[in-house]
This record gives sequence, C-alpha cells and structure tokens, in this order.
Amino acid sequence: MSALLQDSLSVAILRMLAQEPDGSGVSLPRLGKRLGQGASVLMRRLTMMGDAAIGGVRGPGWVRVVQHDDRWVAHLLEAGRAQVGTLPPDEDENRD
Repeated sequence: MSALLQDSLSVAILRMLAQEPDGSGVSLPRLGKRLGQGASVLMRRLTMMGDAAIGGVRGPGWVRVVQHDDRWVAHLLEAGRAQVGTLPPDEDENRD
C-alpha cells in the first residue's frame, strides 16, 4: 500500500475529488475550506499525488492540478479513481 494511502489528508483529498462529476475538479480554496487546510499544504500534497518526479521518484499520477484563469483546480485522474475504489469505507459515512 502506498504511504500516501496511509495518510489521512491524502485519503480525504481522494474521497473529496471522487465526489465531483467526472472532469469538473475542485478549486483549491474550496478544497482547503472543506478540509480545513491552507493552499500551500494542499499544493504540496497534490504535487506528491500527481505525476511529478520528486527526489527522482515519480508520483502515482492520481491527480492533476491546472490553472484556469486565476484559479487552481484539482482533478482526479483515472489512476486516482481506481485508488478510491480500494479504500476502506469512510468511518463518517457509517455513523447514524
């Protein structure tokens, strides 16, 4: 299992992006507000979850961050959607 999948923020990002209609993505301010994280924290994590090479090691290619006009938007890629399917059920979803 990837170390990113053992990290609660990475898992929360994947789950949130998976809730969006295919291709629509989520703006970084919206993602940050919903997760209680700043844009710089999110950008670092999203970079690790993308396909950029960091320290000579290429990321898993789960997400892509693009700039639309003056907004940064995170998109879940097919590899990320496949990872969401392997996650255990969200504990919050099981509470009554």
